[in-house]
Formats: sequence, C-alpha cells, structure tokens
Amino acid sequence: MKQGIKKIIVKSALYFFILLIVLELVVRVLHLAKDTPSRFLDEHNVEKWIPNQQGYSVTGNRRQNFSEYRINTFGFNSYREFTPTKEKIEVALVGDSFIQGFHQDYYNSIGKKIEHMIPSIEVYEYGYAGYDFADQLHLIHAYKEDFDLIDHVVLGIKFSNDLTRGDYKVMTERLALESPINKLLRKSKLLVYCKSIGILDSPQLLVHQILNIAKPSKVSKSLNEEEIRKEKEKKIQKYIENFESLIGQYGYDMNRNILLLDAKATDPVFMNYLKKNNYKYIDYATYFSTSKKPTTLLYDRHWNDHGRTLIAIAISEYLEVHKN
Repeated sequence: MKQGIKKIIVKSALYFFILLIVLELVVRVLHLAKDTPSRFLDEHNVEKWIPNQQGYSVTGNRRQNFSEYRINTFGFNSYREFTPTKEKIEVALVGDSFIQGFHQDYYNSIGKKIEHMIPSIEVYEYGYAGYDFADQLHLIHAYKEDFDLIDHVVLGIKFSNDLTRGDYKVMTERLALESPINKLLRKSKLLVYCKSIGILDSPQLLVHQILNIAKPSKVSKSLNEEEIRKEKEKKIQKYIENFESLIGQYGYDMNRNILLLDAKATDPVFMNYLKKNNYKYIDYATYFSTSKKPTTLLYDRHWNDHGRTLIAIAISEYLEVHKN
C-alpha cells in the first residue's frame, strides 16, 4: 500500500515537473512574457537601464501588445545615440514610461515621429518608467554639459503623482528589483508571465496578510466634505511647494524647458500658477479630446500608436511656432 502511494507521488511530481517544462517552453517560443531590461545606478546617482540591451516588451495575457525595445549606450530606450552639438538642433524628451515607450517599437517612437514631421532636428528620448519631476531635474543637472547643448527640453509632467516629493533621493524600491533573488526568478519566463497576468496576486496577498496578522490595523477616519476640501487644498499647495523646491535646488531654464501636460487632468490652481509665472508648456488635452479614435491602449492607460502620434504632432507644432 505504502509503495503504491509512493509511486503515485513520484509520478505526480514527475508529470508536474514535465508540465512546467512544457509551459516554460511554450511561453518562451510564443514570447508571452516580457523581457524586462536590467537597471542600475550610474556614477551620478541617476537610475537608468544598463546600456546596450535589446528585447521585447509584452503587455496583456494574450500578448495584446508586443513591441521591441533597444537601450542605447546612454541607458535609455531609443533608436539613436545621444550626440548633442552646438551646430545641430536637438530636442530632449524627458519623462516616465509614457516617454520611455516600451509599448511601441523603438524605431516608431514619439521621437521618430517628430523627426518625420521636422526632418531638420534630432530628438533624444530620456524616458524611464517611474521618473517623476525630481528624477527629471536630477538627470538634467547630472548631465548638464549634454543638456546645455540641447536646444529644447520637453519634460512630461502629471500633477497628480509627479510632485509628491520636494527633493531627490534614489528610489531603492525599484533598484531592489535587481537583487540576486529577483534576477534568478526572472530567468523563468513562465514565472514572469504568471506574475504579469495576476496569477500570483492571490498567493502574494495571502502571504502579506499572514506576515501582517499581528500588526494592529489602522482605523480610517471618515472625513466630511469640508475636511476633504481642505485636505485637497493642502495637497495641491504641497505639490506646488515641491515644484518650487526642486527648481530652487536644480534651477530651471525658462527659455529651453517646456512642460508637457494634459490641462484637463491638471489642477486649475497649478495651471494658474504656471501661467502667472510664465512657465512654457504644451497642452495635449485638446488633441486627445477632439480625436475620433482611441488614444490609449484598451488594457493599459499608456498611449497607443495614435495617441503617441498626437503627442508628436502637439510637440512638433509647438516647436514650429517657437523655432527661435
């Protein structure tokens, strides 16, 4: 009896192992899992991707979005190298994952679209997932010699989450993804795929709840309308203070720098602040609101190809008007 049970257990384990191998091969052959490039912290404490990596970014559980990325020698996803000079006209796009563009083939990026519209310029894309305004200004300051040669610097900014801090600190949470354990786990494309489509969410949540079972739960206090209004005003003011703090630390070139934003998704108080203090900005809200086609991916709020074309048009039209 015991021998029979032992055989069943051994066979079940063997079949399960074979099944995992088959699934791993299927995920690899069909490119269902994303190839996340490795990141690092350079000598200037700037977080970016390790140079000279190539791979495929996959979004959705059925490979709804499949695109190729290419990390250049500077550490950013781009079809070109960054070689600013005094003689050429260059534009830098600085921002988060929307500028990074892993949702589109690197050779069909926003920068490439802008260059098609204005062939006389070169566009450098300094996009990195998670960058906020502090990251952006720190990057520009760290590579001041390069950016001083660039004619226009477009900074993507979302008021709701890019001004939550007033000084720059290295985001250790993101760099922790490069730990030896995480690197080892990423070698299994099946595991990466399962995580990306949410299969591991419930087990992770259960483990988290078990680990925190002894911790006292926080009782949230319900706020009335007046308290909610005051909290909102307080947060808006704090974000503006953070904006001013960062500019005070790093400086801000009012002639070359241009903010890229959606005015409809930006608090009116901040919009008035920008206008009052003569900050240049490109508002792409009108381009999106008048579009008859969707501008974002169905399963992801990132811009789709049409949305990215509209962003390129918005930037190109601004540059054409402000050539000098």
